[in-house]
Amino acid sequence: MATGHTDPQRRERILDATLDLIAEEGVAGVSHRKIAGRAGVPLGSMTYHFSGIDELLREAFGRFVEHFVAVFDARLSAPAGREEAREAVADLVHVLSEGSRRDLVLTQELYTLAARRPEYRELTHEWMRRSRVHLEKHFDPDTARQLDALIEGLTLHRALAQEPHGRELTLEAISRITETGRREG
Repeated sequence: MATGHTDPQRRERILDATLDLIAEEGVAGVSHRKIAGRAGVPLGSMTYHFSGIDELLREAFGRFVEHFVAVFDARLSAPAGREEAREAVADLVHVLSEGSRRDLVLTQELYTLAARRPEYRELTHEWMRRSRVHLEKHFDPDTARQLDALIEGLTLHRALAQEPHGRELTLEAISRITETGRREG
């Protein structure tokens, strides 16, 4: 195995391996030994790069949040007006619900951890805040908050349903929430 001096990507591999293991086994199933084995690094690298499992989990989930925020940014930054924003939100729901099962599981694992441990709520709070930035370009803050919750709920329902609802129902739900609270755009 390479030393840290000749292995500059070691820390990133550890974070990636952590997310992979969480997606496969849940937060409760991860350990330094399992992560090191998955990342292909010596066990001592775990404590060299991270002070403990909590720091490792926070950084790994922080990386995941950045990935998810980038997905929101890519889908929601371009709309020029309210109708385009509604379409973009519908696209986002369908892209997320039809996308990576890994991302779906990681999202739920993060929410569960944040529900149990307040120090992880900072990550979910920042994720929600940043996802609403684009929504608030087209809708008032209260509507953006409702729409943000709708995105997550519809995504989860579509991803787990045996017969997911179609785009028309998604657009109808978005329209109902955004009819009264909106900014002209």
